Amino acid sequence: MLARANEPGEVGAVTPPSTTTAPRWWPARIYYGWAMVATLGFTATVSYGVLVYAFAVFITPMGAELGWSKARITGAFSVAQLVAGVTAVPLGRWVDRHGARGVMTSGSILATVLLVGWSRVESLPAFYAVWALIGVASAAVLYEPAFAIVATWFRRDRSQALTLLTFIGGFASVVFVPLTTVLVERFGWRDALLWLAAVSAVFTVAPHALVLRRRPADLGLAPDGIVRLDPAPSVVEPALVATEFGTPAADAIRTRTFRWLTVAFALSAFTVTAIMVHLVPLLRERGYSAGFAGGAMGVLGLMALPGRLIFTPLGGRWSRVRVTALIFALSVLALVTLLVSHAAAAVWVFVVLFGAGFGAITPARAALIADSFGAASYAEISGVLAFVLSLARATAPVGASALYEATQGLPVARYDAVLVVLASLGVGSVAAVLVAQRRS
Repeated sequence: MLARANEPGEVGAVTPPSTTTAPRWWPARIYYGWAMVATLGFTATVSYGVLVYAFAVFITPMGAELGWSKARITGAFSVAQLVAGVTAVPLGRWVDRHGARGVMTSGSILATVLLVGWSRVESLPAFYAVWALIGVASAAVLYEPAFAIVATWFRRDRSQALTLLTFIGGFASVVFVPLTTVLVERFGWRDALLWLAAVSAVFTVAPHALVLRRRPADLGLAPDGIVRLDPAPSVVEPALVATEFGTPAADAIRTRTFRWLTVAFALSAFTVTAIMVHLVPLLRERGYSAGFAGGAMGVLGLMALPGRLIFTPLGGRWSRVRVTALIFALSVLALVTLLVSHAAAAVWVFVVLFGAGFGAITPARAALIADSFGAASYAEISGVLAFVLSLARATAPVGASALYEATQGLPVARYDAVLVVLASLGVGSVAAVLVAQRRS
């Protein structure tokens, strides 16, 4: 008979066969995987906040003090994205073999040190060097290793775990953009970075080091907290807890399923990144005020939260591939709405639909990879995909800008041409993920 873990001493309680145990402060009746999901959601909020969303706040004050252009400053962020993509592959291989605890703890320490280093930069090469290393830290502490933990600790409850993790992490921009703004205004950008370094040290290093565990078998459990309750023998059946099923990474990345999923999510990553960079200037070109454009951008980020709450659990009930295709289709509908109407109402319809869609894409990607290839080599497979997505994200702002410039002199609104291309790429995402289902 299979059931959730019992209290020590209860009838039918098991004796875990390993030396690793859950911390004593965690209630024994609740599966320890949920402790890690909540912790990772919290640390993802902090890590994304200080390493990703806070960056935009520093562009103007750094440029004013150091005399650097926005292009030079933002170029460092693009470098970090590329380095993170390259680093994700070897780090994923390490996580599959040794677990995420060491990687995420070391990455948190590195991120803290680099934030201090950033606060002291005086030259552009030093700034780029710091951000290249921030790319390494990002690969170690953001969603990819966290998703590997979820894939290892959950199967039946994977959708719920991903929903909780990404919903908590979705507050990163909501918390850290205004927080960083206040810190910069009150202390200046250099001291603001020292404050963020302190936040990173306190709220990510210790949680990663103290809470994370490698796999449920180390606690005498199977994924989702299932154990043997048969009174004899009084140990957990090894075959139940020790085996991690999955396709080897070398085999998985050669499958047509993986290739089509890569195409689908790369096209989506390009589209989302292009919109994030160009939405404000697009609205300004249409005559909207800076306040309206900034407000629309802020609401777009907030709409990611209900998107995750609505669509991620659906993947546990319906075909996850079809739910993902629906998410991509929602983004296409949003882009078409923004294209055909320049009215303010159309902007808000776009914000709601596109925000809900892009918010659900990240957990959908994590769940699809786990469902398609299992947990044994999840981190490495996900790392390969993350590398491709980093290329898409790095080229999206430049590609959209080049398309915008190429339409100069044509009898159409220049950003309308960009929207047509992005909507077409969205249709490609829908088609690619449906082909991946047939291939699998």
